[in-house]
Amino acid sequence: MRKFHIKKDDMVMVLGGEDKGKSGKVIAVLRDDERCIVEGVHMIKKHLRKSQLHPNGTIAEREGTLHVSKVMRLDEFNRRRAKHGQEPKSK
Repeated sequence: MRKFHIKKDDMVMVLGGEDKGKSGKVIAVLRDDERCIVEGVHMIKKHLRKSQLHPNGTIAEREGTLHVSKVMRLDEFNRRRAKHGQEPKSK
């Protein structure tokens, strides 16, 4: 089993992709796929068919997965920014 630099409930910053610069809390780490789910980042839409709960069907929005190489712990990110003379980034 592989060990990653992030774990569940860590605050992370997204380093690449369309959500670059966003931060959020890690909801889950999928070790086999080397991916993670971050709260409020990489939102995807899922079409749900008709059911008793949704008689007309619906479009549900939820978080998608990100590769672990695209995220960095927020404290580490801020420490590196301070080291290079930039002010720390807040949420």
